[in-house]
Amino acid sequence: MSTAKVHAARLAPRYGEGRAALMAAAVQVVAEHGLRNLTYRAVARAAGVAHGLVSHHFGSRDALLEAALQFSLENSVTSISTRPGSGDLDAIFDGLVTMIENNPDDQAFQFELLLESRRRPELRAYVESIYQEYIDALQFELDCAGIDPDPALSHLIYTAADGLVFQQITIGTPELTERALTHLRRLLQGHKSEGAAAGPVKR
Repeated sequence: MSTAKVHAARLAPRYGEGRAALMAAAVQVVAEHGLRNLTYRAVARAAGVAHGLVSHHFGSRDALLEAALQFSLENSVTSISTRPGSGDLDAIFDGLVTMIENNPDDQAFQFELLLESRRRPELRAYVESIYQEYIDALQFELDCAGIDPDPALSHLIYTAADGLVFQQITIGTPELTERALTHLRRLLQGHKSEGAAAGPVKR
């Protein structure tokens, strides 16, 4: 969620929206100031509420971090395909550039968590959940497209897209990202054609 959306969410949160506003604020804090600055007070300040409300909703910093991560993933994983389950390879990552532009904090939050895990091994479980959410979604789309969902292929495609996301949020190259994704889809189309020529994969 963008900074503007966080500010809008904090104006008059209705019942059921308060928790979402706090998670959006947590994502914003980490994206802008790093994981080490994720505190109840920082989140409360970003959300425009008393810090006691943050502890009331989440109980611990770890619970807040886990909820914020799930929140950011729910905003991001849908970018895997604009037509989920359709088998349309042209739809894979079709909305990625727009998603990055609309929700840069979600991506920055996840990258901050990934980098911090190098210094704090206890964060590894969070990192693994990030990768698994994306890989599972991508493997599902490849399977629907008739491509054998080889984990190595899914890993290759995901890491290529992940690198493009990182480049776009750091140096801002949406046009180049879009062109690169077009090439990535062509590679998938070629892989599908080769697989069809070779015959069905034995499972």
